[in-house]
Amino acid sequence: MLTFIVNNPYYILLALSTAVAAGILGAFAVMRRMALASDPISHIALPGLGLALILKINPLIGAGAALLVGALLIWSFEKRTGISTETLIGVVFSLALAVGSLITSGEELIDALLGNYSSVAPVEFFVGLAIIAIIIIFLLMKRHELTLSILSPELAKTSGIATDRLNLYFLLALVATVLLGLRFVGVLLMGSLVIIPAAVAKNLARSMRGMIVIGAVIAVFSVLAGLLGASYFNLPTGPTIVTVAAGIFVLSLLRKKPD
Repeated sequence: MLTFIVNNPYYILLALSTAVAAGILGAFAVMRRMALASDPISHIALPGLGLALILKINPLIGAGAALLVGALLIWSFEKRTGISTETLIGVVFSLALAVGSLITSGEELIDALLGNYSSVAPVEFFVGLAIIAIIIIFLLMKRHELTLSILSPELAKTSGIATDRLNLYFLLALVATVLLGLRFVGVLLMGSLVIIPAAVAKNLARSMRGMIVIGAVIAVFSVLAGLLGASYFNLPTGPTIVTVAAGIFVLSLLRKKPD
């Protein structure tokens, strides 16, 4: 396992950095009741992945394009119709899943669906790290605005917070985090890296700050332990990471949240 870490520093560091972003973002997603929405959002990448494989280009490019289009459609329809984000995500998810199933087939999607090891070039690493830094800085700098918009959207608007723009930025941060995690966790399970650490944090934390810290720590530990376990036992990375995170969630149920 030590050899795996030494031989794949870019892969490991990018995975752990993505886990930090997912853990922090998950705390806000839980508060916004969007935790479950992160799972179908990852599935929106499927038609983009399939199209990229057909065109013989980097699958992450296709996935990123699909996620960006999906996020803009969800935000636009929510702003115009007033329909909840969760409902619109469900509609776009269903359409993406149907289209993706029509244009893709064969075993070439297994790694994309479940995640697996693939080398990370230096350029990919530094670009990914820059995106992660932007996500984390946005979430931490806007944490008070995000919290207020969650607790009282009307008060947030009267306080001068541009809630529509804030919702768009949050949605973009969510899809960017999902995109970065597809390499490690896969389309089918990436949402779990947002949901489960946040659920653990909600069980254990006494404050929003505590949820952010605990969520990030649990996500990082789950990814590191999952990657090492997958490497040692020759398993797909996605299911291994999620199994570790789920195990921690079960253990968290045994510990009563402090009063």
